[in-house]
Amino acid sequence: MDDRLKADAGAETIDMRALTQSLARYREPNPKRSVVEILITAVPFVVLWLSMWLLLPVGYGLYLLLSVPAAGFLVRLFMIQHDCGHGSLFRNRLSNDWVGRVIGVFTMTPYDFWRRAHGVHHASAGNLDLRGIGDIDTLTVDEYLALSRWRRLRYRMYRHPLVMFGIGPTYLFVLRHRLPCGLMRQGWGPWVSTMTTNGAIALVVAATMWAIGIKPFLLVHLPITVLSGAIGVWLFYVQHQFEHTVWLKNQDWSFPTAALYGSSHYDLPGVLRWFTANIGVHHIHHLCSRIPFYRLPLALRNHPDLANVGRLTLGQSLACVRLVLWDETARRLISFGELRTRFGAANGAQACTDAV
Repeated sequence: MDDRLKADAGAETIDMRALTQSLARYREPNPKRSVVEILITAVPFVVLWLSMWLLLPVGYGLYLLLSVPAAGFLVRLFMIQHDCGHGSLFRNRLSNDWVGRVIGVFTMTPYDFWRRAHGVHHASAGNLDLRGIGDIDTLTVDEYLALSRWRRLRYRMYRHPLVMFGIGPTYLFVLRHRLPCGLMRQGWGPWVSTMTTNGAIALVVAATMWAIGIKPFLLVHLPITVLSGAIGVWLFYVQHQFEHTVWLKNQDWSFPTAALYGSSHYDLPGVLRWFTANIGVHHIHHLCSRIPFYRLPLALRNHPDLANVGRLTLGQSLACVRLVLWDETARRLISFGELRTRFGAANGAQACTDAV
C-alpha cells in the first residue's frame, strides 16, 4: 500500500516516511523525569492503599471512594510498565526490564511474557491474517455468518459489555495471566517470566495478609483490581475498536498504515490523560513506540496534522461498545444491529433472524 495516505477526507497528504523520521526525534528518554514519574505514581498508590485499610473500621463508603483514585494510579503504573516493555522509559534495556518486572508484580502482569505478546500486537495490529495474540478477538461479517448458532452466541457473549469490561478484566489479570497463554509453546522464556511473577505475587500477598489479615486485604485490594482492570481493558479496547479503524488482509497491510489509522487518538480531559499516561495518543505511539509517554503530547503538538486522525472524545468513545464486526465491504466496524438491518432489508425478517 502507498506510504502516502490521506488522514481523512479532504485532509492534506501525509508522507509516512517523513513523519516516522520526524517522530524519531522524540524517542530519547529523560532518566530523571522517568524516575520522578514512577515515584509520583507509586507513592500515592501505596498511600491510598494504606488509607483504605485504615478507613475500613470507619465504613465502606469512604474507603470505597478512595478505590477510584487508587485504581487510577494502578492503571498509571501499568502504563509505565508498558513503556518499559517498549524500551522507552530508560536508555538502558536492563533498567527498563527490571522496573517493568517489579511493577508487574503489582499489576499482576508477567512482564517478559506480556512484552513479547504486546510486541506481536504492535507488529500485526490490523492484520486480518495475523489475529489472535495481544488483541481483542474481532470477526469479519462473513466469518461471523459462517459460524454455528452456538459459536455466534459465544462471540456475542464475549463482546457483551458486562463480559468485556466486567468479568473479562478480572479473569485476565487474576487468572489468565497466571499462565503464558498464547505463547505456551514458545520456549521457556514466557514460562519463567510468568511463574517468577506468580511467585513474587504470592509472596507479597501472603506477607500482606499476614500483616493485616485476609479479609482486610481482600476488601481493599479486590475493588482496586477489578476497577483498574476494567479501565485498562477499556483503554485498550477503544484504542483499536472504533468505527473507522483499519483491518486489512496481509497482502494489503502495511505497518505505517495500520499504526496511524488503525489506532485512535483518544482525546481525554487533562486529568484522565495524566492518569492514563497519555496512552490516548495511541496512533503516534503505534507509529513510534519508543517515544516515552511524557513526550507524546509534545510530539502531537508539533504535528498538528495528526490531531484529528482517529480522534475520539470521551463521549464519542462510548458508542464504540456496540461495534463488534469488521465489514470488509464498507471497511468499518459495525454493530449486530446494523447486521440485522442489512439482512432484514435484503432477505426479509426470517433471514435476519437466521443470520444473527
